[in-house]
Amino acid sequence: LLVAMGRPGRRLPAVAAVLYGALAALVLLGIRDVLFVYEENRCGMTYMYEYPEYLKIKLPKKTARRYPAYELYLYGEGNYAEENKNLILTGIPILFLPGNAGSYKQVRSLGSIALRKAEDLDFKYHFNFFSVNFNEELVALYGGTLQRQTKFVHECLKVILKLYRGQEFAPTSVAIVGHSMGGLVARALLTLKNFKPELINLIITQATPHVAPVMPLDRYLTDFYAAVNNHWILKAQDLRNLTTLSVAGGFRDYQVRSGLAFLPRLSQHDSALSVVSSAVPRTWASTDHLSIVWCKELILATIRAFFDLIDENTRQITEDPKKRMSVLNHHFVRHPGKIFEENPEAFAELTGTFTWIKVKTSKWTYSVYNVSNVFLPCVFMFVLFTNKLFFFPFKDSDGKYFTFPLASYRESYSHVYCENTMLDTSSWIYGCMNSDSSVCLEATDLSWKTELLPTVKVVILKLQDYPSLSHIVILVPPSAGNKFTLDCEFFKEDSRTVQLPVTNLFSFGLSSSKILLNSTGLFYNVQLQHFNQVYQAFKIHVESHCQSLIERKPSVYRLHIPWSHEDSVTVVKVPSLTEISAKLHIAQPENESKVPVLNIYSSSDCQYEVILKTSFLQILGQIIRFHAGALPVYVVSNILLTYGGQLSTLMSTGQCSEFSLELVRTAKPYKVEPIISIVVFLQGFNWFREIWDSLLLPEVDAAVLSSQDAWFPLVSLILFLFGTGIAYWSGVFFSTSVRIFSSLWLILTRPTALSKAKLITPRRLCVMGSLALVSWTTCGAFALFVIYLQYLFKDSDHSEETSQNSVRCTVKKQTLIDSTSEATQSLSNSTTAEAANSLKIHVTMLNLFTWIVLLNLPSLVYWLKNLRYNVRLDPDPCRATAIILVCILEVLMNSSASEVKSSKLLKIAAKVPLPLSVAVLAFGRMHLYKVPHFVTFSFLLHLLCCVV
Repeated sequence: LLVAMGRPGRRLPAVAAVLYGALAALVLLGIRDVLFVYEENRCGMTYMYEYPEYLKIKLPKKTARRYPAYELYLYGEGNYAEENKNLILTGIPILFLPGNAGSYKQVRSLGSIALRKAEDLDFKYHFNFFSVNFNEELVALYGGTLQRQTKFVHECLKVILKLYRGQEFAPTSVAIVGHSMGGLVARALLTLKNFKPELINLIITQATPHVAPVMPLDRYLTDFYAAVNNHWILKAQDLRNLTTLSVAGGFRDYQVRSGLAFLPRLSQHDSALSVVSSAVPRTWASTDHLSIVWCKELILATIRAFFDLIDENTRQITEDPKKRMSVLNHHFVRHPGKIFEENPEAFAELTGTFTWIKVKTSKWTYSVYNVSNVFLPCVFMFVLFTNKLFFFPFKDSDGKYFTFPLASYRESYSHVYCENTMLDTSSWIYGCMNSDSSVCLEATDLSWKTELLPTVKVVILKLQDYPSLSHIVILVPPSAGNKFTLDCEFFKEDSRTVQLPVTNLFSFGLSSSKILLNSTGLFYNVQLQHFNQVYQAFKIHVESHCQSLIERKPSVYRLHIPWSHEDSVTVVKVPSLTEISAKLHIAQPENESKVPVLNIYSSSDCQYEVILKTSFLQILGQIIRFHAGALPVYVVSNILLTYGGQLSTLMSTGQCSEFSLELVRTAKPYKVEPIISIVVFLQGFNWFREIWDSLLLPEVDAAVLSSQDAWFPLVSLILFLFGTGIAYWSGVFFSTSVRIFSSLWLILTRPTALSKAKLITPRRLCVMGSLALVSWTTCGAFALFVIYLQYLFKDSDHSEETSQNSVRCTVKKQTLIDSTSEATQSLSNSTTAEAANSLKIHVTMLNLFTWIVLLNLPSLVYWLKNLRYNVRLDPDPCRATAIILVCILEVLMNSSASEVKSSKLLKIAAKVPLPLSVAVLAFGRMHLYKVPHFVTFSFLLHLLCCVV
């Protein structure tokens, strides 16, 4: 179609096309791993038993007038909703804040389950769940309204507390549950000038990105984050009476990675806790970004915690921060399998007519099975002495105390491990204090040392830590038809701890680390050596081989990360082959020496083989998970290098090279990466930092990411290559699209003459002024989108012009070859070449401008969604940039390569894109809104080249 440009790829080396195609494919594989490769949804759905009702709370006129788009609701169901219509409330207030594009109706799961539990308690205690309607604003993509939301929540807190005035147990504070960005708004309340911290005593956030925005698309968003996090770091001591819990969703949540949901480390004082839902007891499931608000298991844990937080004296949430943290740790970190007690009894009396049985073996098993009523009601007790199995019948009503005298074990063993499949909340393991007899009437309750797992509750005691204990006592209550198993064993820690070095990052799964667990123990620790970075990802295969085919209790595999609460638990039947994904949300801190551990809670007559391999696809997924938001920056950096190369070629040869060819020639990482690495290295020296600060330059983003443990060797090089692949194929797409579109336009319009016009005309000045006015009075992103469409059509005109020149030249050569002079043919060829040069440079500029429009698109979507409330977007993150760009592009889209080629400023314009490319990577990775500024500067230089 276009003789001057040739078909895509005709002059481009096939090797480059294959290479950039492979790079783009790697990006797609990483995206696939993040979006689709994760555990199945193990959450149960929460249900209502009565129709939900949302009672709108009347706000003061001043508040309603100031925030017309926002509302406050009270959740209710059935009779409870009818009773609350007169707003005589006697419960405990909880305020739910929805997140990005979230609905106030998402409070339903919390409110419904809390209501059911209150009914079970005959409404001795109950909660009133309020919810804010933020009009489903896209605050994760546009930060201009976050401050407004925060101020509205402050007003809501005042309104809620006024509803309880005159009540016997009137609350003085409100607990807040915030989903997604709603959790950040809750934390931002403390930054308000006139806010009283005593208005809130508890904040629970669900999948909230606390550390940094997922996509830093405007400065209002990053400034809001900086203000909140800096306040919480600097005022950490003042916030010690406020308890904060952050729950992340795990790997199923691809919208907010869990590393962002951990509260900043410097603010993690004694009243802050961060967990991943996969590590929460009785939940043990990863949740996606939406299911975290209705995941039955997680909501049950939250409601149980709320009820345990109630102070019986005030009938409100306790004012004691230590108790609040104890409750949260009980339900969200380590659950002992018992109902929460603030001050559990240190000693328990062992009374009753139970039989006392002394056990002298190092390994002991006791099983109770149900027996049909046809037979004599009895169960069987199995006691394993060495390799012999004994069983004894006994009646259902019998209870037993099994005692283990520790004196005979202390010399040979270091630990004792016990597990119980009876998952009730009663105490079951005790310690006798310095008793010479095998019977003791008073003992220490060791059940609080228990840890609850999906199928068993386990306890591991280090004998050295209990020098005063003479016996361990296991209580077996009357069976009452229950089926359960108890196991205990004494062991040396070294015999149950093995080290498994992880495979190299570049082994690509071709090599593996393997270990065979030959002993017949009940518990193993497999330490994963050198597993400490977020870019590492492995597949762990655990295969169990059992000696007999009898039915066994399931095995439990837990991947334990010692420096953060992000464990994952897998329950499998044995024998079996199980695959476990091992990757991190948080890198190992510098002051942490412990390594991740695979805990295997096994069956005693089974052998386990553990095989670990590097997972290349999951490594790609980790790179995308942590750095997908920075990919547009790398694409723009590559396009800027290509754009500068095209200007250099135009200056030196008089011809503009194709985008794809120039990308291969100029987009090299060694032009950019070493400069940034040197600057980051030098910023470690005080003298360089002082010079840097004196120049008023911001901190390089790579240095900030390194401090957050989200940066690792070669990641920037990999991202640059990914950006090159995306830039290459986006260039091919634009060239092909413009060519096809112009061909259709040429067929439909059939123009008879080529258009030639001046750069600046009265009509263009009017268009320029109109678009600038639109940007100022409505939305800058809208003006950018309009000028983008205009530029797109104009590029089609350039392509059409090139096509016409090519056809004219061809016709002249065929029909007038004898009569046309050489000068005329030369002129036609020159016109065609100039048109082709103009088209090539415009396609590159349009490619650059496309990414600018995409980065500003969220504010356009936000403006369109809220157009009924306000015609003018205020504040507008791109208003100034839009006004400048529409003025520049209205002129540039009508320019030609010949005007640029003759400019005195071309030499400068050709060299500037390189430092701009470096600046984009240095300052744009964590501040995407800065990228348009650098591109605008390059466009401005291009405009000057057309004029000067």
